[in-house]
Order: sequence, then C-alpha cells, then structure tokens
Amino acid sequence: MNIPSDLKYTRSHEWIRLESDGTITVGITDHAQELLGDLVFIELPELGKELAAGQEAAVVESVKAAADVYAPVAGTVVEVNSTLVDAPEGVNQDAYAAWLFVMAPAAAAEVDGLLDAAAYQQVVDAAQ
Repeated sequence: MNIPSDLKYTRSHEWIRLESDGTITVGITDHAQELLGDLVFIELPELGKELAAGQEAAVVESVKAAADVYAPVAGTVVEVNSTLVDAPEGVNQDAYAAWLFVMAPAAAAEVDGLLDAAAYQQVVDAAQ
C-alpha cells in the first residue's frame, strides 16, 4: 500500500494535495481503491458547489460496492477530473494521479488539521 508523505489524509480515506495557488486537489487513497476493487462508475461534484467539511462530494462505485467521497474541508468545487467519468479505472491504476476534484478551501487553516501520512497509516492499521 502506498501512502505518499507529501499529502494530507482523512479518516474516510481521501487524500489531499495543497496546491501553490491555495486550492486543494482531492482523491481517494490507494488503500480505498484496493478495498473497493475495480471501479466502474464515478459521480463527480458540480462546479461551483459549496461543500461543508465532511459533506458528501462524490460517489465511486466498484463491482463490489459504492462509496461516498467526502469534502475534507469546507469550500467550493473549482475543477473536476471529467476524464474519470469515462475511465473510472484510472483510480485503480494510480490513485494518486487520478484526482477527483479541486476545491478552494473556505479556511486554509483547516487543511493543516488533516492527517499526515504517519497518522493515516495508523488509521489503516487500526482497521485491519
């Protein structure tokens, strides 16, 4: 299982990359895609959608199950990875390259409160 140290994480298995312009890129972790199996459908949030921290933002469906993807912080959706609509398997191929959406956080400090790689590893270990 791959947990890059330069990203932030949530207990609900989203990864977050802080971009130089202050936005955050969000995807699901390698662990999450392994648990789900082969993804067959992804529903992305609408551009401009205002999300609260922890609010359902997207849905990923696999041959095994469907799972919600949650907003890691409050903010506005400013970009979506529409290529995944036609090729959801991209998340299985590389979960950290196949981002789902980009948000402009309402408060940048909220990102600092997310899990680092070591803390996320503990979450994964505790669940096994």
